[in-house]
Amino acid sequence: MFALHNSVQASVVDELKEKISERNTEIEKLEKEIELYQEQVEEAGKEASTLQTTVKQLDATAKKLGTDIRITEQKAAATSLTIGKLELEIGDQQDRIKDNSSALSEVLRRIAELESRSLAEVMLSNESFSSAWSAVESLGRFQVGIRDHLKEIQKLKQENESQKASLEKERAKLLTLSSQLADQRFIVSENKIAKNRLLKETKNKESNYKSLLNDRLAKKEALEAEIQEFENRIRVEIDPSSLPETGTGVLRWPLDKVSITQYFGNTSFASKNPQVYNGGGHNGIDLRASVGTPVKAAKSGKIVGTGDTDRQCYGVSYGKWVLVEHDNNISTLYAHLSLIRVSSGDIVGSGDLLGYSGNTGYSTGPHLHFAVFASKAVRVTSEFKSKSCKGIFLTLPLSSRNGYLNPLSYLPSR
Repeated sequence: MFALHNSVQASVVDELKEKISERNTEIEKLEKEIELYQEQVEEAGKEASTLQTTVKQLDATAKKLGTDIRITEQKAAATSLTIGKLELEIGDQQDRIKDNSSALSEVLRRIAELESRSLAEVMLSNESFSSAWSAVESLGRFQVGIRDHLKEIQKLKQENESQKASLEKERAKLLTLSSQLADQRFIVSENKIAKNRLLKETKNKESNYKSLLNDRLAKKEALEAEIQEFENRIRVEIDPSSLPETGTGVLRWPLDKVSITQYFGNTSFASKNPQVYNGGGHNGIDLRASVGTPVKAAKSGKIVGTGDTDRQCYGVSYGKWVLVEHDNNISTLYAHLSLIRVSSGDIVGSGDLLGYSGNTGYSTGPHLHFAVFASKAVRVTSEFKSKSCKGIFLTLPLSSRNGYLNPLSYLPSR
């Protein structure tokens, strides 16, 4: 009966393994599909900025995000199947431990019976010397059986603990995937809202789109000039020795896949486009990242601020941003996000999810803006009143000009 149970259980486990393999194959196909959509997003970004190409980019982003969701659903399904397989395997191990324990108990009982009588009693209780000797040999075999059962029980218990640890990891993974799925659906909704807003503002006319771009650029220029003037008034003395040594890689990259599209300082792009950076250079680095790419903390630290400048003055600044203060006197900024997953005051570990990359604020295309500051110099302020944004007080991180640090000085070499 037990053998039949084992056979059925093994068959179910094999079936689950096959289903898991099918899910993983589907995930590989979807990942190739995402690569195709990503190429379409990037190609649209390289074309001249027109209403048509912007809508094209939004549509390609929507397809990519939809495929992201399908991948997450497949991963969640595969994880659920893995959990089911592990639960069956754990149950099987526990049954085998129980059977070996029962067998061990029986062996110990038989040994106790033999050992309760003297050798003379064993000899006299058997009809012949050979049968008596067999009884003594049985005692030796029982002792070997004890060792075998103990070894098997120990091995099964170790496997059982390992499987239980794997099960807990898979359950945690499933919770993460469920949360990620909800995030991705929200980002899809936001992408749709952005497209509808664009079409409404432009009335689907190219001339209106050009006017819209010119208006945002003018606001961007004016706002950058105001920010530079404000930051020039901030006076903070920074002791260079208080900062981490450069080239030590004290930070990790905030994205799993790294491609730098814009460097720090007076780069070629910044020099050629003073209207974008107002002659002040680029205060961080830009990393290629499609909408919905997970953005992770570059080091453990405390969230000292989050915000969304689009709610106050649409399309002219950081958009959705997060500022993290670390314990080595530097702080990191993550901007143009599509969704923020942390709150001010939260403590995060290195590599923890902060949010997802996006195209919010003033952005020439989907990417992550990553900046590093001397913590002493940067602060989140709601006291910055912008004339270019109709006198609205903006909430955003501002720093003395000497507080901006080159992120590549603290990131690992690629």
